[in-house]
Amino acid sequence: MSRCIRHTTVFGAVLLTALLLNTARLQIVQATAQDTNPADRRPTIARYAQPRGDILVGGRPITGSEDTGEQLRHERAYTDGPLYAPVTGFASQRYGETLLEATEDAVLSGTDPMLSALPLWNDLARARAAGGQVVTTLDAKAQRAAFRGLGERTGAVAAIEPSTGRVLALVSTPSYDPGVLSGNDETVIRAWARLNADPDKPMLNRAARQTYPPGSTFKVVTAAAALDAGVVRDPNARTRSPAPYTLPGTTTALTNEFHGCADASLREAFTWSCNTVFAKLGVAVGAETMAAKARAFGFNDAELRIPYAVARSTFDPTVDKAQLALSSIGQYNTRATPLQMAMVAGAVASGGQLRTPYLVERTTSAHGTTISTTGPRPARQVMKPSTAAHLRDLMRDVVERGTGRNAALPATTVGGKTGTAQHGVGNTGTPYAWFISWAQRDDAPEAAVAVAVVVEDASARRGEISGGGVAAPIARAVMEAVVRGGGG
Repeated sequence: MSRCIRHTTVFGAVLLTALLLNTARLQIVQATAQDTNPADRRPTIARYAQPRGDILVGGRPITGSEDTGEQLRHERAYTDGPLYAPVTGFASQRYGETLLEATEDAVLSGTDPMLSALPLWNDLARARAAGGQVVTTLDAKAQRAAFRGLGERTGAVAAIEPSTGRVLALVSTPSYDPGVLSGNDETVIRAWARLNADPDKPMLNRAARQTYPPGSTFKVVTAAAALDAGVVRDPNARTRSPAPYTLPGTTTALTNEFHGCADASLREAFTWSCNTVFAKLGVAVGAETMAAKARAFGFNDAELRIPYAVARSTFDPTVDKAQLALSSIGQYNTRATPLQMAMVAGAVASGGQLRTPYLVERTTSAHGTTISTTGPRPARQVMKPSTAAHLRDLMRDVVERGTGRNAALPATTVGGKTGTAQHGVGNTGTPYAWFISWAQRDDAPEAAVAVAVVVEDASARRGEISGGGVAAPIARAVMEAVVRGGGG
């Protein structure tokens, strides 16, 4: 009898050991495979069992969570969703996450190990910390000024703090409410189909994810290249620039919107945006040097993240001389995001130093304890300080007596550059109106903001004046919001 008991005990111990080993195998060795098994809904249920952390602007949350009481309990909610959509993106139970909701998902969902005092225990217990917070660099007043300024137009605004690279505004219109995609029911499916079928592309982030021909705003880069290379030594000296200018190797004549561009000085050509002068300067500088200068400003950089990826702005280094002439006035296949052109303006305002833009100031726990910070990245000198000083004067002339007078602010030094980029077959499309600028209070040691505005549906005559008439007032409102108020 005792022998049978011993055998039974041993057999039971073997079974128990096998059970424990199998449990350990499932929990540790096969944990990843189980978590990714589409038939297992437990990770999804756990993901939405608690509120998602918030994204903050000026210390205030612009996101929230709505308790639905359903199996996937908490849905994402947005305050002023269309205003901040190019920043937040969406967090959808059906379609996943985009923009900050995607890049900061670990913090917001509570899975970032930095949120837990005992991350290993959380892994073993499958527990999850409360969702953390993402503190942005945005200036709420600047964001609203940009959104109101664009109104019903199709376009975008990007604004940065030149001395740090902090993104102060990032607006794209038309926009959408990310909240309509938060859930998992039929209304979300219909909203997704409607938004994707909309020809106005409201989910497109035009400020950071769309490139445009920058038109004459690119002349800032061309002027920097010409001055740095010594092609122009005195901005006030007359140039040898015929008007019209025949593109090298062709019979095509390039003309100007304004009279008086023949042999104009760099200063006059910049103030009145003479295409002929800048096209010829670009050819004189040469494709290799022009491409190097564009690259210094951030063109052709496929790695720019703020922290989500920014579309690559491009300047083609393989162009012939005729193409180079057009590229040097922001045409041909030169393309730029509004954020890139804000970086160009910011570098001029900062004495030739360029700071990489960033959108997240820091991340914190749900209780506000900082777990990571971003801060300014090292500056790089993209042009000589003397060149930057010349360009500050040139951009100031544009606002004080040229095509950018609509951007002027009292008690503030403002520099700007207008631009109108032709597009479409035979340049028959309505031109894109551009304005890039920077603003510095007269009593401040450095510029407070650099702005780029592009308006796609600018109904104005083809020429630099449309940038000054349509885009410059929007830039002015954003600059005023920063230098007069800030923050709130």
